[in-house]
Amino acid sequence: MAEASFVRRTRSPGLALRLGRISGVMVAHAVIFAPGIVGGLLRRKAPARTGERLAALLTALGPSYIKIGQLMSTRRDLLPDRICDALGKLTDSNPAPRRSRIQAAVRDAYRGREWPFTEFDWTPVASGSIATVHRAVTTDGRTVAVKVRRPGIETVMRQDFQLMSMAVRMLSRLPRLREMPLGLMLDQVGGAVLHQVDLGAEHDSLVALRTNLASLTWARIPEPVTELCRDDILVMEFVEDLIRFSPDELQPEARGTAARRALAAIYEMLFVDGMVHCDLHPGNMYVDRDGSLVILDAGFVIKLPEAVRVSFADFFIYMTMGNGPVAAQIVIDSAASMSENCDLEGFRKELSDLVIASAGQRSGEFSLAVFAGKLFDMQRRFGLYPAPEFAFPLLSMLVMEGMVQGFDPELDFQKEAVPVLMRRNEPREPVA
Repeated sequence: MAEASFVRRTRSPGLALRLGRISGVMVAHAVIFAPGIVGGLLRRKAPARTGERLAALLTALGPSYIKIGQLMSTRRDLLPDRICDALGKLTDSNPAPRRSRIQAAVRDAYRGREWPFTEFDWTPVASGSIATVHRAVTTDGRTVAVKVRRPGIETVMRQDFQLMSMAVRMLSRLPRLREMPLGLMLDQVGGAVLHQVDLGAEHDSLVALRTNLASLTWARIPEPVTELCRDDILVMEFVEDLIRFSPDELQPEARGTAARRALAAIYEMLFVDGMVHCDLHPGNMYVDRDGSLVILDAGFVIKLPEAVRVSFADFFIYMTMGNGPVAAQIVIDSAASMSENCDLEGFRKELSDLVIASAGQRSGEFSLAVFAGKLFDMQRRFGLYPAPEFAFPLLSMLVMEGMVQGFDPELDFQKEAVPVLMRRNEPREPVA
């Protein structure tokens, strides 16, 4: 199997050191925490601090693993609340680099030109896995948020995905996985995750999202200050008085509205524009004092191929309508590959039954994670493999489902999508 294209083929000493560090962290955490975990299992009770220990492990492993923890934190339907609460702290409270390193990075970015700030708070207002965010005031009096890429982050993340690529190549030798396009899938997803370190690309995504969601008067995306942006520095307007996107932070009457607006925004991006935000965790999405939805980050935004956008939207609307046979045929027609002994009729019947059974279920009954798990299992059993790009809209919706599950148990994910899906064949030309 070919190695993922975003991974360099050289086996540098740095890669060996990174592998050694990962192994050392894993062993150290196993030695420290294994007795408590084993004791809890013997008592048939999960240790009380499992979430904190898992968050500490992911933080020690580095940004690629922190990103995994951030996504896991949104799945309260699959993980205990105490674990999600602990992992949720990874969204914007990661340890910041030393102040001297942040200062050096910012001053290097503006070297050779006039210093553009009259005030700069070197203590981050948020500290994510990829970058820190600082409040500053420009020389023309604008209050801005300055996003500073962590020094050395690209090298570390590239090494992590190179190690993952090596693991994928070994897994692909197993008989049951030999025909699955694992390398291609890692190429697509890994390349997209690494794309987050390019703050110049995030600037372009912010501009595109502001254009594409302009008709949603209750959606706010910060405006970038283009003339001050660099490849490793993103400057945008500072949005004040934000409320965390959490049912615990909002009044009961505001929860349903917030959840429906979040779904409407993600459906607009996904089904109409084909620009998918895969990272809408609570550290990136807020509500302002007027009730508007505020999206602060656009690092993990993917432009879908048009064929994938259309196929995914068509599948979703026929799933919503409970039309199993047509939904199954869409999956078959859009498949990237099929095994030699692919059983199309068996797949068509089983997926059709699943779609019919799932139609009309509300958020308290329907789980996209369970549905997706069954769909992937069917594809594996019947020898039908989807295009790797389908991972992005599914990831986006899984994260969003995990976020809004606790807002309104009567929320109908499928019904909320229908008004947007009716416009699915009339995409706007996004700015990208």
